[in-house]
Amino acid sequence: MRAKATMRTARLDDSKGSSTKTGMTTTVVQDHYSPAPEGLFRLARIDTPTAGDDEVLVRVHAASVDRGTWHIMSGLPYPIRLAGFGLRRPKFANPGRNFAGTVEAIGPGVSGFAPGDAVFGMATSTFAQHAIARTGKLAPMPPRLSFEGAAVVPVSGVTALQAVRDHGHVQAGEEVLIIGASGGVGTFAVQLAKAFGADVTGVCSTGKVDLVRSLGADHVIDYTRDDFADGGQRYDVILDIGGNARLSRLRRALTPRGRLVIVGGETDGRLLGGSGRQVRAKLLSPFVHQELGTFVAKETAADLIVLSGLIEDGSLTPAIERSYPLADVAAAVRHLLDGKACGKLVISVLPDEPAPGSTP
Repeated sequence: MRAKATMRTARLDDSKGSSTKTGMTTTVVQDHYSPAPEGLFRLARIDTPTAGDDEVLVRVHAASVDRGTWHIMSGLPYPIRLAGFGLRRPKFANPGRNFAGTVEAIGPGVSGFAPGDAVFGMATSTFAQHAIARTGKLAPMPPRLSFEGAAVVPVSGVTALQAVRDHGHVQAGEEVLIIGASGGVGTFAVQLAKAFGADVTGVCSTGKVDLVRSLGADHVIDYTRDDFADGGQRYDVILDIGGNARLSRLRRALTPRGRLVIVGGETDGRLLGGSGRQVRAKLLSPFVHQELGTFVAKETAADLIVLSGLIEDGSLTPAIERSYPLADVAAAVRHLLDGKACGKLVISVLPDEPAPGSTP
């Protein structure tokens, strides 16, 4: 039986772990890399960070967990350490990347944001009461959403948008297959492909069929029962977000000039982390009529604003499975790693509440 995912808690200055001392804040801390979250994290009191040039200090109300959380906490595959996350030990206090909250202070040169503004975006070390965010990765929160709703959007939503719009080039009337449709990126991709006018087929496991159908998918394939590459249907675009199908099978399900975008699908490989398919796809693409590719998402405020507009017009709604308190980050990561997540997982730093000016 697996040990329960718990977090060691450093001595706090108050019984509730809230930030009552001026200049102090509560944060999740990891001291070393580990592929397993159990026993990895602790809560600690540290000095509240200070916003520098083009930065804002955000009072975090909620954060969220995604696959990138695991990469940062584990330092795997190894190239992520070379990308600036720390060679031997984690460079950042914790692996949180998404947040929603209120601006508490602005740094020199910041315009367009003021203390009290409700914002969401991408940053580092967001499993904390305070985080520093650069303005280029920050946007006003969609008024329709609560803080918890907004916190699950940034990384997964931006990745899905770039997969559908910039790399899949999805057009109205096209047949689109989304593998991993029930995951964090997949739940956004299904809705975005529908918003672009596509006929969408989602692939997921039996227990997640209803969720994918509720997102607007026109067809749902239960991969435990049916094979998307059985030859019965070919697709103009395939977004492989959560699978590990061989490249040959993916190509067999594409139209002769179809487009494949490999967004995810990983193994435990420490060197490449299962990215061998992506490499082979890029190498093969110039020699076939089909367009085969992959990408690394760019974290931009411009795409957050696009997503916000789609949320406001009702085209996009975050699919949230459950919320965890800050002390249970390890449990949230374990749930994700076990493949049980059905939609997004929230880390609630403050009790969820409507943002200032939001619609009820």
